[in-house]
Amino acid sequence: MADDTLLPVAPAVPKRNALTGDIWGGLAAMLVALPSAIAFGVTIFAPLGGSLAAQGALAGILGASALGIVAPALGGSQRLISAPCAPAAAVLSALAITFTQQEIAASTVVLMLGLIALLAGAFQIAMGLVGVGKLIKYIPFPVVSGYLSGVGLIIIGSQIPKLLGAPAGTELITALLFPGVWMWQSIVVGLVVIATMLITPRITRLVPAAIVALLCGVACYLLLGLANPSLLSTVSNPLLIGELGVGDVSLLDGAREQWLALRGLGLEAVVNVLIPALTLAALLSIDTLKTCVVLDAMANTSHDSDRELVGQGLGNITSALIGGIPGAGTMGASVVNLSSGGTTRRSGVLAGVFSLLAFLLLAPLIAWVPVAALAAILIVVGARMIDRQSLQFFFNRATRLDFLVIVAVILVALFGNLIAASGVGVALAVFLFIREQTRSTIIRSRIDGEQFFSRNTRFGANLGAVAAEDERIVVFELQGSLFFGTANQLYKALEPEIEHCRYVILSMRRVQSLDVTATHVLEQIQSRLEENNGYLVFCDMPKGLPSGLRMKRFLKDTGVVRRTNKAFVFQDLDSALEWVETLRVATAPADPSETALLELNELPLLSGQPQDALQALAQRLESRCIKAGKKVFKAGAADNGLFIVRRGLVKISLPLHKKDNYHLSTAGPGSIIGAMGFIDEQGHSGNAVAMVDTDVFALSRANFDDLAKQHGSLALLIMQAVARNLSNRLHVTIAELQALRG
Repeated sequence: MADDTLLPVAPAVPKRNALTGDIWGGLAAMLVALPSAIAFGVTIFAPLGGSLAAQGALAGILGASALGIVAPALGGSQRLISAPCAPAAAVLSALAITFTQQEIAASTVVLMLGLIALLAGAFQIAMGLVGVGKLIKYIPFPVVSGYLSGVGLIIIGSQIPKLLGAPAGTELITALLFPGVWMWQSIVVGLVVIATMLITPRITRLVPAAIVALLCGVACYLLLGLANPSLLSTVSNPLLIGELGVGDVSLLDGAREQWLALRGLGLEAVVNVLIPALTLAALLSIDTLKTCVVLDAMANTSHDSDRELVGQGLGNITSALIGGIPGAGTMGASVVNLSSGGTTRRSGVLAGVFSLLAFLLLAPLIAWVPVAALAAILIVVGARMIDRQSLQFFFNRATRLDFLVIVAVILVALFGNLIAASGVGVALAVFLFIREQTRSTIIRSRIDGEQFFSRNTRFGANLGAVAAEDERIVVFELQGSLFFGTANQLYKALEPEIEHCRYVILSMRRVQSLDVTATHVLEQIQSRLEENNGYLVFCDMPKGLPSGLRMKRFLKDTGVVRRTNKAFVFQDLDSALEWVETLRVATAPADPSETALLELNELPLLSGQPQDALQALAQRLESRCIKAGKKVFKAGAADNGLFIVRRGLVKISLPLHKKDNYHLSTAGPGSIIGAMGFIDEQGHSGNAVAMVDTDVFALSRANFDDLAKQHGSLALLIMQAVARNLSNRLHVTIAELQALRG
């Protein structure tokens, strides 16, 4: 990103009305963006030789004008300034050198570069329309850091020969090894500009450092010209940009000629530049969206990424059609716009208008800009693009691989090309994702059967049957992504349980993704469990994964869950545990209390009580028959009664948000329910619903108080049973919480 002024925070500015702030912001942003745009244009066109460097300066101005007007007007950010930028200059200058080495005519190369810019804009529009804008900003930081650092080093390397005054087209190594080609005047101008760029921000931020440095560079060159009058000519002077060379051709005529020339390239030319255009579109989009994120953080605003990509694409297409170079949202100019009072997208449009006016009114003066001055500005910009903080990654073992990724991208960019570096970056992004997924455990918790209990209250022989086999249940709570990168971890976690666990329960609530490799592992585990007469049980299935995949259907489609095997799916963990317990007690001796209607003297809590006490209690009890699906009591109802289940099953749940409920317990014959409302007399906190036709005894609080006056020992016994009931549920809850936290 071409930031010649990068501020960590936006400085305080005097309050102005929106129009005044946008005017000052647009003017200040133009003064920052335009010199860089000229420099980038010269960088791209200079390898073509001849007078095309001057045409590059013109292309930079036209690009700043077109992008500045179109992109802010149609984009999705309020203060973003769009102009030619460093990534575009690096990619297109590298392509210009490659095309020149292939002995392609300079005029054809110019058209091919224009076609690349045109297609890049079209790709940006397509990415915005399909929603890529929301995804492109999630590219891993090490890849972005390495790429930007590589681009910064390429810019520095390409500008050093120009700073030294070496002839156009001289390679960096050649320029450094042969001091005889240096021109001391060029070096002096460059050093003055660099010093000014570094010192100015420490003195004032009212005027952008790039503008001050450029003026100092021109002044220094003119002073040197007083000692050597041959320097004071713009004709065939390698130290100056020179005449822009537009002649008598109007801007409209130039745009028409550019359009006609682009139309004449043909389909073959389009196919040959598709990959460079796509690469350029991705880089410009990343550059823009990264700048938008920073601006949002500084100004406490938000932007529309997809709309911004469409706006940028239209701006780059417009720039290509009139002979300008492509660009993106630039950090330096955008921050200057923000700090100068710009508040709306109008400030960006004004920056483009001011760039166009500068071209129309000040073109003769641009010829006197020293090449070394622009090279020096770009060297400082390139140096600021290098992420020096990433060097600290090397000294931390946890981030050393990230450091190697950064170095790899930089090396490919320097010794290969930027297109290859972008490909390496994408490959390494995939690698970093897989590494991150495999480093994190997919097992959130493992809970043995004796640590986890269902909420089904049982009595007598059946309770013993369940407790005797608790060690044969294991519950795994899975998390993260179950895919080929974590499939081996999943197998190693489940495989040891096959031999000694009959029931392996997998809670899938926190699973984010699932692929065929993971389901193949689950199928292997299920098959081996079935060989040992074991079961694989799934529960807490998410309704839909982030990818849109329906997990339950996917498990069936891949053959993990079939009617012919011992793999089952339940809505929640408690339902799974209840099913397991029901399945296991089915082989135990039948208990009549599960089916017969219990009388008072058959209730475990009243065992051994005198007959007169039971008769007194019977007179105060109400027998009720509750049909399946009906409520025994309702949450919040003014009912403080206590209920004893005689036959059937009652599910007690706590109402949550909207229609959601939390399953508290399932009570069977002999169980006491409604204890909370009975004690505090504020009504019941949950709903009690009969799961099957159910019979209960109901004891109101008033009848209990009356019973306590005559049979205090029986009342105390009932209250102890109530307290024991609450205590048991509390112990179960504590055990579950401890198991989950462990």
